[in-house]
Amino acid sequence: MSPLFRRKAAAHERLVTLIRKPGCHLCDDAQLVIEKVCGELGVPIERKDITQDRALHDQYWEQIPVVLIDGEQHTFWRVNEERLRRALTD
Repeated sequence: MSPLFRRKAAAHERLVTLIRKPGCHLCDDAQLVIEKVCGELGVPIERKDITQDRALHDQYWEQIPVVLIDGEQHTFWRVNEERLRRALTD
């Protein structure tokens, strides 16, 4: 199917991944925003601990928290609620 005619994914078909580490206040802040937006939109969330995955650690250590949408990096450090909402609804 041509990218021009690709249908918009429903909220439940999206996935937001939060890559975080224990004791990280920015990670806690990001999680609150993600839980709010995803809860309102019905988007599933997964959390990954960077201290438990060497590949994630090597790729993202200096950027945590990192937010992925459908496996693609959306943002890091701070999560803007409106930007996340737009990314999930546009």
